[in-house]
Amino acid sequence: MSQLQERIEQFKKMANDDPENELGHFRLGQLLMEDGRYDEAAASFVRTLQLMPQFSKVYQLLAMCRLKLNNRDEAVRVLKEGWGIADERGDKMPRDEMGRMLVELGEPLPESQQKADSDSGSAGDGFACQRPGCDMGSRAHRLAAPPMPDELGRRIQESICADCWDYWFRNFSIKVINELRLDLSTEHGQEEYDRHMRDFLGFTESTLAGT
Repeated sequence: MSQLQERIEQFKKMANDDPENELGHFRLGQLLMEDGRYDEAAASFVRTLQLMPQFSKVYQLLAMCRLKLNNRDEAVRVLKEGWGIADERGDKMPRDEMGRMLVELGEPLPESQQKADSDSGSAGDGFACQRPGCDMGSRAHRLAAPPMPDELGRRIQESICADCWDYWFRNFSIKVINELRLDLSTEHGQEEYDRHMRDFLGFTESTLAGT
């Protein structure tokens, strides 16, 4: 079994064991998409959006799957819906990418409805979290300090909001340890833990390299 197939099976188990875990379905969809299994990936992304409809990045990936499956009309519908959600939330990168896809498909770019958040009580500190699926938007706050005293910890402080890190550390990491039965006293267990942490945070090799 290849490493990709092994990871697909891991996340299938995670999604089956915890069907309300939107991040498990999201990662499963990404891995299935990487494996060229676009129909299955689309099903995982649909489930992700059922659980977390404001997860704007998923609309982009779902639309890409629909296009791979030669379903242009459904891809356009998904892109328009996702563009609106990304615009409303201020998720600039997925919004711009979905806008580019719409234009390439010959569709007009939707008109932005974004407006400033007038509720100062819910405002964050201006930090823009880069984790796919972050639902904090303008309420995001920067971590006060790197969570680890190394380059990865610095990268997390620069890119990930305090709420997303807290959710990983107090919630999702525990699911990973329990469901994959990781022994963190071993090198393999620590490597698997770190890999799932990078997956959760949306770090690729290029982002870790600072490119």
